Amino acid sequence: MFGFFRSPRKFAPEFAPAICYSGYRDGQSPPSGIFPSYDEIFEDLQILARHWRYIRVYDCTPHAATVLRVIRDKRLPLKVMLGMGLQAEINNASCPWGGVYPDDVLAANRRSNNAELREMIALSRKYRKEVLAVSIGNEASVDWNDHMVSVDRLIHFAKTLRRRARHPVTFCENYVPWTGKLDPLVPYLDVLSVHTYPVWEYKSIDEAMAYTEANFRAVKDRFPETPVVITEAGWTTRANGRGIEPHNASEDLQARYLAQLEAWSGEQGVITFVFEAFDESWKGSSDPDEPEKHWGVFTVHRKPKRAVAERFADLAEVR
Repeated sequence: MFGFFRSPRKFAPEFAPAICYSGYRDGQSPPSGIFPSYDEIFEDLQILARHWRYIRVYDCTPHAATVLRVIRDKRLPLKVMLGMGLQAEINNASCPWGGVYPDDVLAANRRSNNAELREMIALSRKYRKEVLAVSIGNEASVDWNDHMVSVDRLIHFAKTLRRRARHPVTFCENYVPWTGKLDPLVPYLDVLSVHTYPVWEYKSIDEAMAYTEANFRAVKDRFPETPVVITEAGWTTRANGRGIEPHNASEDLQARYLAQLEAWSGEQGVITFVFEAFDESWKGSSDPDEPEKHWGVFTVHRKPKRAVAERFADLAEVR
């Protein structure tokens, strides 16, 4: 129904565990421009390489460049899904926390996105062996986001990467836009990347895995000829009641969901990037129970949570 305008670039990597990685520790964050050091990233990637084979990063900042350099320098058995960190190019009044900007900010954001695209091309060319795929953005079309970008611009990014990069092209987005809004974009992509979060949609642990599979199937059944992966699925371990009920966030629930997710993805052969590796204290509000801060399977101090405690028992002992 949605035929490719060209032969797609093959996306058929060996199935293996995958995880989202942002290495920001206390006092570090993308907005501040304070990035993890080479040694800190090496420490993190040594941990992750013990179990995962694919990692996903969200932008083309010095953080991503260092991740790629560490993997190459240290010959780590990891490949990276490299992403563009997009800023809002159009206003989105539907965003609950503010997605409306002055015209001069939107114009500056457009220039910033163009620069991000150029950096994506440069990094993917420099680290061709270390990159698994390239993503034109993250949650930039779903109706609640604060960094809305038009579908036409997303098509422009995808077409440019098709010409100038050498890797399969994707877009990482909530499952809903894949069922209609993003139809014009799909022919320009080699793989579709879906996000699914049962806990954000008030599902219990008993409903969670069926809901995740339904989200995936809604996209896969619509585009049966195109590879589909999951680039975010996880469960927060703390919540303050804003968006996620406190009783529905715990290490036990995270462990149960991720065990089910790992089993399903293995049975189905669906590459699934767990969200996420480490807690990030810079995210969200200043409330310590802000759920955005607590999605990691490790704490911000690199201590394993229950979901990975048995696999990484030695780290629990020394931290």
